[in-house]
Amino acid sequence: MGLWIALGIVVLVILFVIGSYNGLVRLKNQVKNAWAQIEVQLKRRHDLIPNLVETCKGYMKHEREVLESVTKARQQAVDVSGVADQAAAENMLTQTLRTLFAVAENYPDLKANQNMLALQEELSSTENKISFSRQHYNDSAMRFNTKIEQFPSNIIAGMFHFEQAEFFEIEDQAEREVPKVEF
Repeated sequence: MGLWIALGIVVLVILFVIGSYNGLVRLKNQVKNAWAQIEVQLKRRHDLIPNLVETCKGYMKHEREVLESVTKARQQAVDVSGVADQAAAENMLTQTLRTLFAVAENYPDLKANQNMLALQEELSSTENKISFSRQHYNDSAMRFNTKIEQFPSNIIAGMFHFEQAEFFEIEDQAEREVPKVEF
């Protein structure tokens, strides 16, 4: 009888470890998927920027420095990896886009250009999608991190070296706002 009880306890422990491990793997994969969704939207944003710069070039001949800074910031955002580095690069890109849109205000013909209006709409839509994707990623990271920290799953997480996911955070309050695009 004692052997069956001991065997039953061992089986329960094994089932607990398997269930906890699989739950952690599921949450880890949800975090990866959520990050991939952010990358999809950032790629869309990065693809729109060259079109925006090309549309502006014809009108903003004297604003070469602004256009070059947007192009440089875009390339840096494309080249980085990791949550923290990506957030920093995207923040810089947002700042340079704000500068571009502020300068574009001085060009009435550019503000009325149909390509510019279409790009403005696409960029606005993309910014919203990026925001939702960041929120989904951070929600997934929070669920994963909470599971890693909670007892008794923290024991399994430690045994199998699960590490906490980074949050996609914006440090500067001014950068937390979506760029205002007016033409």
